[in-house]
Amino acid sequence: MIAGGRQAFVALVVATVVVSVIGGLLLLGSPRKERERRLDERRVAEMRAIANAVDWYWTRHGRLPDSFADLSREQAIQVNPLDPETQQPYDYRVLGVNSYELCATFARNAAEEDHVPQGGFWAHGSGSQCFRLEPKAVKR
Repeated sequence: MIAGGRQAFVALVVATVVVSVIGGLLLLGSPRKERERRLDERRVAEMRAIANAVDWYWTRHGRLPDSFADLSREQAIQVNPLDPETQQPYDYRVLGVNSYELCATFARNAAEEDHVPQGGFWAHGSGSQCFRLEPKAVKR
């Protein structure tokens, strides 16, 4: 009888652990999903930094940089133009005298997240997404 009670107790403990792990994964998401979320947050942060660097370049030179190479030649500017996962450069295209586009490939749809970055401007779907921007003067 004691052995049966011990087996029931062990089964109850194992079931509790299994339910807790499954509940935690459902609540927090899988490690893969968390990694994707963090990579997408990093992409947004890097694209925001690139946009700030373009603003600075535009203020200083009165024109948009032709490429990331132009930005990298500026000593005061340090940006990472490479995707954190693939190590491929983000896409940067000059569209006109005062407009350009930054593009990245995102793993997740930001609308499915609990928060949307920076008031929604940097909100993105999954896959390749582009953001049309205009440079802003930076106070020196």
